[in-house]
Amino acid sequence: MTDTIKAPWHLWAVGAVAVLFNAFGAYDHFMHLMQGPSYMASMGMTPEQVAYIEGYPMWMMVVWATGVWTAFVGSLLILLRKKPAFPLFALSLAAYLVNLLYTYVLTNGGEILGQSMVIISIVITAELAFLIWYARAMTTRGVLR
Repeated sequence: MTDTIKAPWHLWAVGAVAVLFNAFGAYDHFMHLMQGPSYMASMGMTPEQVAYIEGYPMWMMVVWATGVWTAFVGSLLILLRKKPAFPLFALSLAAYLVNLLYTYVLTNGGEILGQSMVIISIVITAELAFLIWYARAMTTRGVLR
């Protein structure tokens, strides 16, 4: 069977921007694992902020990894026109919401990480919500298969 549904131009634009955006999250996570506190300090984090992140319980490290890597892989799948992009973005958003719950409700992370983290949190949440909507729409239209 031949592919009769042509990918719209915006699929490539959305996919490319998503890959670039989420590649930073993947890079950040990887560098945290490889270089730990020295990497975070080089990114401008205060000693208190570094200590907060380093104090994550193991389950939060799993949540962080899940959120970051599923968003990155989902972004690649948009470019490859694959349906699993949708559930990966949904999983990523769920993991990110758990991260926000931990940061702002269960701990004093919001106070420690500061106002800039609030803005970053809003941007990431909006980006993931958009990608969930987009992947679902492209799946419904048959563009993702």
